[in-house]
Amino acid sequence: MIRTIGSLALALCLGAAAQAATTNTTLTVTASGSFAGTSITATGTGSLGSSSGSFSSTLSLTSADTSGNLNAPFTLTLSGGTLAGTLKIPTSALTAPSGSTVSGSATIDGTKSTGTYAGATGSFTLTGTAGLNTSTLALSISFSGPGTITTGSGGGPTGNAPTITDVLDAASNTADVAQGTIFVVKGTNLSAAGFKSFDVPRPTVAPDGVKITFTPAAGGAATDTLLWYEYNQSGVNQLAGIIPSTLAVGKYNVTVTNGTVSAPFSANVVARKFELFTQDSSGTGLASVQNSISSTHVDLNSFTTGNGKATTISPAHPGQFIIAYGTGLGALANGDNATAPVHDFTADGVTVQAIVGGVSIPALFAGRAGYAGEDQLNFQLPGNVPTGCAVPFQISVNGQLSNTTFIAIAPDANATACVQPGFTTQQLQNFDNGGTYTVGTFSLTSFSETVQGTSVTVSNVGGAFTKFTGFQFAGAAAASLNSSTIGTCTVTRTTGNASPVVTGVGGTSLDAGSITLTGPTGSKLTNTALTETKTVTSSGTDIAYSLGIGSFGGFTLPGSVDGTIVPGTYTLNGAGGADVGKFNASVSIGSPLTVTGGLPGSVVRNSGLTLNWTGGNATDLVEIFGSSSTATTGGTTTEFICLTTAAQKTFTVPSSVLNQLPASTSGSLAVLSSVAPTSANGQFTAPLTAGGDINFGTFLALSGTGGLVSWQ
Repeated sequence: MIRTIGSLALALCLGAAAQAATTNTTLTVTASGSFAGTSITATGTGSLGSSSGSFSSTLSLTSADTSGNLNAPFTLTLSGGTLAGTLKIPTSALTAPSGSTVSGSATIDGTKSTGTYAGATGSFTLTGTAGLNTSTLALSISFSGPGTITTGSGGGPTGNAPTITDVLDAASNTADVAQGTIFVVKGTNLSAAGFKSFDVPRPTVAPDGVKITFTPAAGGAATDTLLWYEYNQSGVNQLAGIIPSTLAVGKYNVTVTNGTVSAPFSANVVARKFELFTQDSSGTGLASVQNSISSTHVDLNSFTTGNGKATTISPAHPGQFIIAYGTGLGALANGDNATAPVHDFTADGVTVQAIVGGVSIPALFAGRAGYAGEDQLNFQLPGNVPTGCAVPFQISVNGQLSNTTFIAIAPDANATACVQPGFTTQQLQNFDNGGTYTVGTFSLTSFSETVQGTSVTVSNVGGAFTKFTGFQFAGAAAASLNSSTIGTCTVTRTTGNASPVVTGVGGTSLDAGSITLTGPTGSKLTNTALTETKTVTSSGTDIAYSLGIGSFGGFTLPGSVDGTIVPGTYTLNGAGGADVGKFNASVSIGSPLTVTGGLPGSVVRNSGLTLNWTGGNATDLVEIFGSSSTATTGGTTTEFICLTTAAQKTFTVPSSVLNQLPASTSGSLAVLSSVAPTSANGQFTAPLTAGGDINFGTFLALSGTGGLVSWQ
């Protein structure tokens, strides 16, 4: 069963071009260091795009700015010179356990940079993990994120010469490109204004003279790649092409010729690196998957059954045949410029499996099916596949996992919609019609861990207002956890959330103006302002609200306030901002739980995780939260949250959930409880300045136990 639709292939390529324009390059930092007085000197590794080197930074506790960030000057030594700048780390990182998800930023200081980067300017939005090991007082950070950099007089490109800022695959928009894969080159002055696409046979040199050249870094003959398109519109300039299957694996210097030749950009060519296309071309979110209806009819995977903007749509169902699309399965012996190449890599002994909701499914076909550079995968969903509207979906190729996406799976073949607790069919149809879903999620979190026999309590308030599209439904579902999701687990990749509560992925941040917190007598919290952090990115502005409460190690940390979480009612008051009007939300703290035997320090993911507890009110919500992050994930943290009630007194996190976490020796695990949100306690609404109200709002008071864990 091999079918492709020409219009889909073109849409995927053009979509990747539009999404790839959201960044120009990526900065990645992984470092650690310990306190020396009131400062920390952290060292480690870092990279700019595909160029990597050594990283060093000094962070002072006295460097907090008005936004509650600590400013840390840094240097990143690369092959082209030294990149200098300032890294901003939220003060909440010093009150969170190691491995907690946080966001930061970096700016480039060209006056202190050298070589190619002398005179450079730039800024980056960083997401990843950070936190303090309370037993060793060591700070660890692992950040990565998009941004732009403009080189100056130190030898970088100037004037109208083409400039390359990144070389990425066209599906997940990440570095390293495989033989025979579709890739994009981003930068400035790469081509003339407008859009030009090239059909098979694709040229290595465009009629206007534009070409992309790969030259071995160790020396040797240069190779011009096949050109797919030139794109230079609305301030976005990039090229797309296909890496020739004959190009040897290794490190290359990439140049673009457009009248003149650009400075070389370092890139790695690998044998295989399969990544899935997504419907919004973000590399995360709703996958570009077709559901087989008959031998002549396929639907685009979506939440409900009907007619989409360009094709028919429906959710998949158990037992159905599925077709997924991506790029990077590997070199094609017959070349990459054929009109309709067909090749099944599984016939060569390549092991390809779809992983749907933790269930591994062997591919029936995996390879080229009519389009150069584009790979098609056919498989059949088993009868026991997990169902829902945001079922995690990845591809494993010889054990190497693709980017994480999701698909919608209905309960059975007769269902016309997927089922997601907390969402109605009408809301799902609204997503399919291009609608959005707006949530406000806040949490007052207080959890303790034992350090060298002493109980240490970490408290904070955090939250945000976010608008989600259907492509970002996994984030909306994670943010809308409530009593209707009892007994379920949700896995997601999150950004910018320092408290152990999943708030989702993607989405558009909304401005709610200033927000204050008032607590009961004894808390020392009266109209205490939360810090509003606005981080400008190439795709918008991320807005988050946070407040650290209490002291740590005998002193109040910068950005925190002297306060204590005591029993009683806590109220958030929002003054209103550009997107969200005035609101208030109140919640009362419930009785905490006691985890029997405490939390484990190590968990074998294949064995599942059973936790038992005592205490609390029978109807209290219990959230079991875990997270894991490794440097290879580019700073993105994978998190799970399982929801049950205190009355159950036990819960087992299944291996199908745990296996979606990357192995890590510095993950986190927490068991927290809260009074079930009701209209009188925890639930709230807020008006939108554009009209109407938010769809969902919760303010949870979570207390419990947290700590570090090794995910084996």
